[in-house]
Amino acid sequence: MSQEKKKSNQTVASLILIIVFFAAVFCGGILMGKFAASIAKGGSSVEKIVSLLIMLAAVWAAILFHVAVHEAGHLIFGLLSGYTFSSYRIGSFMWIKENGKLKLKRYSLAGTGGQCLMVPPDMVDGKFPTVLFNLGGSIINLIISLIFIGIGLVLRDGSLISGIMYVFAVMGFISAGTNGIPMRLGTIDNDGYNAYALRKSPEGMRSFWVQLRANEQSSKGVRLKDMPAEWFEFPEEEHMNNSMAATMAVFACNRLMDEQRFEEAEEKMCYYCEQNNAIVGLHKNLLRCDIIYCMIVRNADLKETMRMMTGELKTFMKSMKNFPSVIRTQYAYALIVEKENDRAEEFKALFEKVAKNYPYQSDIESERELIEIVDKVYETNVNQFEETVSEEIAQ
Repeated sequence: MSQEKKKSNQTVASLILIIVFFAAVFCGGILMGKFAASIAKGGSSVEKIVSLLIMLAAVWAAILFHVAVHEAGHLIFGLLSGYTFSSYRIGSFMWIKENGKLKLKRYSLAGTGGQCLMVPPDMVDGKFPTVLFNLGGSIINLIISLIFIGIGLVLRDGSLISGIMYVFAVMGFISAGTNGIPMRLGTIDNDGYNAYALRKSPEGMRSFWVQLRANEQSSKGVRLKDMPAEWFEFPEEEHMNNSMAATMAVFACNRLMDEQRFEEAEEKMCYYCEQNNAIVGLHKNLLRCDIIYCMIVRNADLKETMRMMTGELKTFMKSMKNFPSVIRTQYAYALIVEKENDRAEEFKALFEKVAKNYPYQSDIESERELIEIVDKVYETNVNQFEETVSEEIAQ
C-alpha cells in the first residue's frame, strides 16, 4: 500500500473518530441538559449545587470505571482466545503474576490509563488469535454503555441516578470509540490500529507474539540479553511501516543496550529515529534517551550531546519521570554533562525509590549496571582531569 493511501486511510479514521466523539458528546449534552433542567425545577440552591457536584464527580468516576472495564475486556477476551494472565494495570497500580502469585507493583506509561498484558498461545502456521484480544476492551465498553443507557431510559424520571447512568454511558461510548477505531493517538497506537496492523502483516503478527512472550519472561526475571536471540532480529526495511514489526526494532535496540554494545546500539537507534517509519513517538523518545546515554559513556562531544537534549525531549522525560531508563539517562546527563553532582544524586535516589516497587526486576538489574558504567566514566574523567592539572603545574 502506498504512503499516500495509508495517509488517506488514517485521515478517514481520524474523521470517523471525531464524528463518534462529538456525536457522543452531543447526545450526552442533550441528556445532561434535560437532567439539569429537571434539577432547576425544584429543590433549594444548595441541593442544586450538590447535585451538579455529584454529576461532576460521576464524570471522573466514569472515566476510571471504563478504564478498568476496558482492561478487563482485554482480559476476558484474551482468556477466551487461549491467552493466560500476565499483568493488569490501572493508572500506576499494577497487579502482576510473579512466581505463580499476584503482586501489587507501581508502573506507569505516558499516554496510557491502564494496560492488560497476557501470554499468547503458541503460534500455528505463523498465526495466533489477536483480533478479539485487541478489541475486547472496546467491546466491553460498548456493552456496559448500552446497559447504562437502558437503565437510564427505564427510569425516565430525571433523577440523579438516571443522570449518572447517562454519564457512565457516554464515557463508555467515548472509550470504545477512541480505542476501537484504528488510530495513532499521540505517542501510541490504539487497540483498533493494532488489530488492523496485525491482520495485514505476518511479520507484525510474529512481532506481537514475541513482545508478549518477552514481557512474560521479563516478569519472571529474565533479562533481554538472556532471551532467545532469534526473537530480536531487526526487521527488514520493507516491514518498518507496520507498527508491530517496527516495535521489534526497538526491542532489538533494547537488547543491544542490555548487552552493553553501546556503539552498535547508538548507530541503530540514530538510524531508526531519523527514518520515516512506524515506530511510535513513545518508543522513539525512549530511543533518543538511550542515544544520549550512549554518547555520554563514549565521551562524545558535549555540545553534540547537549543538542540531543531538546526541549521536547525534556518535556517527554518529565512525563516519564518514574521510568528507570529515563532516570538513568538523567543521572548520566546531570553528572557528566551538566556536572551537577547534587542533582545527579537526586536522580540516583529516585531510581532506588522506583526500583522497590517496579514490576520488572530484570530491567532494574540491567539499569543498575548502566548506572555503574556512568560512575566509572565519571571517575575516569575526574582522574584524567587531575592528571592534566598536575602535569600543567609541574611544567
